[in-house]
Amino acid sequence: MLYLQGWSMPAVAEVKLRDDQYTLEHMHAFGMYNYLHCDSWYQDSVYYIDTLGRIMNLTVMLDTALGKPREVFRLPTDLTACDNRLCASIHFSSSTWVTLSDGTGRLYVIGTGERGNSASEKWEIMFNEELGDPFIIIHSISLLNAEEHSIATLLLRIEKEELDMKGSGFYVSLEWVTISKKNKDNKKYEIIKHDILRGKSVPHYAAIEPDGNGLMIVSYKSFTFVQAGQDLEENMDEDISEKIKEPLYYWQQTEDDLTVTIRLPEDSTKEDIQIQFLPDHINIVLKDHQFLEGKLYSSIDHESSTWIIKESNSLEISLIKKNEGLTWPELVIGDKQGELIRDSAQCAAIAERLVHLTSEELVNLGSNQYLFSVIVDPKEMPCFCLRHDVDALLWQPHSSKQDDMWEHIATFNALGYVQASKRDKKFFACAPDYSYAALCECLRRVFIYRQPAPMSTVLYNRKEGRQVGQVAKQQVASLETNDPILGFQATNERLFVLTTKNLFLIKVNTEN
Repeated sequence: MLYLQGWSMPAVAEVKLRDDQYTLEHMHAFGMYNYLHCDSWYQDSVYYIDTLGRIMNLTVMLDTALGKPREVFRLPTDLTACDNRLCASIHFSSSTWVTLSDGTGRLYVIGTGERGNSASEKWEIMFNEELGDPFIIIHSISLLNAEEHSIATLLLRIEKEELDMKGSGFYVSLEWVTISKKNKDNKKYEIIKHDILRGKSVPHYAAIEPDGNGLMIVSYKSFTFVQAGQDLEENMDEDISEKIKEPLYYWQQTEDDLTVTIRLPEDSTKEDIQIQFLPDHINIVLKDHQFLEGKLYSSIDHESSTWIIKESNSLEISLIKKNEGLTWPELVIGDKQGELIRDSAQCAAIAERLVHLTSEELVNLGSNQYLFSVIVDPKEMPCFCLRHDVDALLWQPHSSKQDDMWEHIATFNALGYVQASKRDKKFFACAPDYSYAALCECLRRVFIYRQPAPMSTVLYNRKEGRQVGQVAKQQVASLETNDPILGFQATNERLFVLTTKNLFLIKVNTEN
């Protein structure tokens, strides 16, 4: 059984995409932004920023009742005065520290006191500085040792690439900013480290390691450091355009075959192309120049493999897999010049690279679709959930365990299968205790998937005749509004759903 209640409140400071924010990356970063923020240090306490620049807090007071919206902080600047702004963003760095962006390019570090104790809670600006173009905050942590307190935060921008004439014309910038104050003197907080990474896709996941010594990124395309510390090379623009240049070839795969697509030089004919297929080797020569040669990741049926020239002046090579069903993480062993393109069933999938930047280690996650992230323990990095066949598996990263970096902590049975049919899904979440997962569509509907529970009565599978011991349940809640859903958060017992002017509280009765 579900209990659903809604509260009216001051309007959310929603920022819609402008005409010049037309790429898929703008949509991923800003168009699908979650405007509702859950304080993982104090569960059942959520926040949003209203049109007046006020940070509003709503806390569960009784089992199914929210307290009135409470202003805890007000941004000093008028948000509406900036035409080139993004949505304001907030991240809870610890039980007493918060990082905040007003969406205009200014970063705030705020000391809050113990937020769970109204007597000691007081939001006070400890640092604020203009950092250039607008950004959103995607992660931050608080670091404390005997002599120094630091806040490390990860910022995301999408910036115009003037030199890129082939792609979207934009690149994604991740900025890792560390702000610090030494306890032994009376200096203010100041930036002591500023690292910049650039890539071509908005990461599904990006987090700072708990010790502050590295980053972990899940992204469709890789990121490259262009500035380490505070030393920026003079020829940075040249380096960037070189590092994020167009791939030499594209390839995709099914369970049975692989397709390689190569852009041909103008006026190419079939006489200009020489391709040699061997059981585990390929050699491609274009206009008497070696294009690609090397050992394939696995064996192919070389006699059945073919190539054709397409009308779009591209070369298409079809390779038939000997080992059907085997997923290839790379086409030619050791070759990094190509890019794997997902087919339509996998286009929402996590990108192939998970980058552990302290050691610049690449881990290929294959075709496992990225679903969502969730904070289980606020002292650890967020967990991320991947689809594995029909199920969804939750993984906890551990930066301190190099030999056992990924801990499998939960499985949501059949969730990978059932979520695939929800074409209009917008936000995905799960309870920190893994008791249920939930997703919401762009309008009205919320789906809740409970973990399998023992049956109180005897139930048999009609086809197989066997007794069923446990059953997983799906429930649907329909909100009484036609306003779009702007935010979605899950705690162990409740779901919070934010629309433009209402916050809905769904009590998930786990006993039933």
